[in-house]
Amino acid sequence: MYLTKEEEKLLYSENQTIRKSMEILVALGEIFGADRLVKIKSVQISGISYQNIGDAGLEWFESLRGKFAVRAMLNPAGMDLERWKEMGIDEGFYRKQLRIVKALVNLGAEPTLTCTPYYFDPPSSGDHVAWAESNAVVYANSILGARTNRESGISALAAGIIGKTPNYGFHLDENRRPTVLVEVKTEMKSEAMISMLGYELGEKLSNEVPYFRFEDKIPQDWLKGLAASLAAKGNTALFHVENQTPEWNSFPVNYLEKIEVEKVGGEESETFKCDPDLIALGCPHLSERELENLFDLVKNRGKVKKDFWVFTSKEIIKKRADLVEKLEKHGVKVFGDTCMVVSPATENYECVMVNSGKALTYLPKLRKVDVRFGSMKECVEVAFV
Repeated sequence: MYLTKEEEKLLYSENQTIRKSMEILVALGEIFGADRLVKIKSVQISGISYQNIGDAGLEWFESLRGKFAVRAMLNPAGMDLERWKEMGIDEGFYRKQLRIVKALVNLGAEPTLTCTPYYFDPPSSGDHVAWAESNAVVYANSILGARTNRESGISALAAGIIGKTPNYGFHLDENRRPTVLVEVKTEMKSEAMISMLGYELGEKLSNEVPYFRFEDKIPQDWLKGLAASLAAKGNTALFHVENQTPEWNSFPVNYLEKIEVEKVGGEESETFKCDPDLIALGCPHLSERELENLFDLVKNRGKVKKDFWVFTSKEIIKKRADLVEKLEKHGVKVFGDTCMVVSPATENYECVMVNSGKALTYLPKLRKVDVRFGSMKECVEVAFV
């Protein structure tokens, strides 16, 4: 891999954080056959929940010295930094999680603590970024036309320190070509239905670049759910949607192997039939529009009969404080900084109802809870029973 003289100097920097960051990027570049490093506009760092990284990760973050060379954003933490007690988080966890966030902020990171960084500073089509959160990677590549590989938290951090990333994978035109055509011959009737489509196809499309052909135009928030499910189940990092996504007509598709989908959502397994003691929405974090849709569903009802948690970014919470207040009058708790998947708070429940294929994938594995699946509308109906 070619390095400029300036990049070579960074490899021998007296600053250990800079030196190690360059070593990580060079090693990745050599493994994957990158020809050079490319400049990036931003990084998004995942894996910062204290439960995920523990004391070893905390100590490593606190050992780092220097500043990010580009905008650095953080994935959700293990709790709402302000309302952690309401989530049932103990003080020891709270203090260590704060130390993790502080260590990264000291490096120049913004405490965005959201898995949807594309809502407040979206990269433009063709921009290079180094994002680590799986749904954010697919969203950036597919819906925005930006360019990123599926980074680890460590490689994203290293790229942020240097301001560059190895030029391989989805940074290159040839790797963005669709590899399979998915013709969906049934109408997508809800956000949950298209999320379930990604859940059911995920493993079959593992490491592919699918090209979707739908009967109707799909709302952007629904595409977000598809992206999250495909990433969770099959490591998908890029897809194209005919007549919708930025690069849909950049490549020929007539030669592709075709998968036809006649039906989405089969017979529910017993796992999906549990009686929920928690309703949880926001995996990925809800957009402003989705919060509005949720309020439309609850505004003519009383108070929820089950615990109802909603996750979004603190930026949206502050921007729509009026809407959050109205939701909370109905007993819906709107949390920021975290989500149901990365927070240990979810483990205090036995069955969680979600409308997300990503949550359906990860909650049983990471939080050891049973899961029930349904649309946002169905989640609201269950919450008031």
